Amino acid sequence: MAVHLAPPCSLATGIGSLPHTDPVKACDEVIRIFPQLPYSPSLPNRGLLENIVFCDSERLPGREIREGRLLVDRESDLSGQMEQIYLDYIEGNYSPYAVTEEYSSGFHEFKSRPFHSPFALKCQVTGPVTFGMQVVDAEKRPVYYDSQYADVLSKLIALRARWLEQTLIAETGVTNTIVMLNEPYLAALGSSVVPIDMDTVTSGWHDIAEMLQGCIGIHCCSNTDWSFIFSLDPGIVSFDAYATTKEFLLYRDDLVTYLEHGGVVAWGIVPADNRIFSKETPESLYEHYMGIRKEVTSYIPEKLFDAQSIITPSCGIRFATEAESYKIMDTAAMISARIRGNTINERL
Repeated sequence: MAVHLAPPCSLATGIGSLPHTDPVKACDEVIRIFPQLPYSPSLPNRGLLENIVFCDSERLPGREIREGRLLVDRESDLSGQMEQIYLDYIEGNYSPYAVTEEYSSGFHEFKSRPFHSPFALKCQVTGPVTFGMQVVDAEKRPVYYDSQYADVLSKLIALRARWLEQTLIAETGVTNTIVMLNEPYLAALGSSVVPIDMDTVTSGWHDIAEMLQGCIGIHCCSNTDWSFIFSLDPGIVSFDAYATTKEFLLYRDDLVTYLEHGGVVAWGIVPADNRIFSKETPESLYEHYMGIRKEVTSYIPEKLFDAQSIITPSCGIRFATEAESYKIMDTAAMISARIRGNTINERL
């Protein structure tokens, strides 16, 4: 069963994708900028198979790729493939769900690196809601609306997440791991236009959390029903703090309870979109973050806020140059260092 993190004390890390096509260079920069909390970068610009959803689709029952779209052929008999996933899930047999280099070159480079006593290593998978809502059948109906297929999908993702976690531990010797579910489609919670069943989301979450031994978190870069997200008790809640903090703090009581019980918030205070980032400075973003901190610490202790926080870009950095991505990541690291120097170390 997944666990909460020890307090990260406002360390910095990144989120998901980078614009690189060279995994060696991408990992070099991630480890340089975030040595204490490095993450496995996704590199979608290398090709279709490394994009979100596609990158986790290798064992998807009935999978077809047509004209750059990922589809499921529901006309064929998928019972054998689905039954095998159920059986593997029950037995904890995650080896067949290995992530190959063709689908995640960044992870394969990342796991080969030596690490020097990091706080934790972080990787990510596509969450079941986002996966199931983006993949459709021949009638263009999202497979997430098929209750049986949604159930199988969460178990498939759980096995893949388990393989990622255990491979990091086995190949790096670092036992503290974080697996983030990339879930932008959780923004549809409560929508009448794109209805998503809460019970299905909850069941899928528990399928994945119960398969892992380290920390599991959720990244949603849009506004959502944060009360529901907190109720799942993820180790980390990651969101776009630059653009959506006002909406996030509407759930103040839930946030307080979450932090008091050991939950961590990854505050995405640095815009991942370079068009927005270029209009800011490290100082302006630091002041923005300190304004958020001031508001939240009006109802919780500063020590708790700082201990249970992580500093990140707002989302993955894909639509930027490599040089621009370094500036975005460096700014998150600079804000973290300043917070830790000014507000944490003085209390030690």
